[in-house]
Amino acid sequence: MAEKTTEAKAAPKAELTVEQQLAAKRTDLLEARKSLASGELVNPRIIGTIRKDIARLLTTINAQKEAK
Repeated sequence: MAEKTTEAKAAPKAELTVEQQLAAKRTDLLEARKSLASGELVNPRIIGTIRKDIARLLTTINAQKEAK
């Protein structure tokens, strides 16, 4: 049986830069807020988790800027 291969594979989280991770988390937060407003969000506590992840990423970015 022939195996299917795809050219474009999603990059693992470790290979993304901190800025790219921050942009992805902000997008996730926006989508979670939209889902909450429409009543589709199953677990609303995910919003707090995403916000904390964003804060951690911003802390990392600011620490890198101060180190330079």
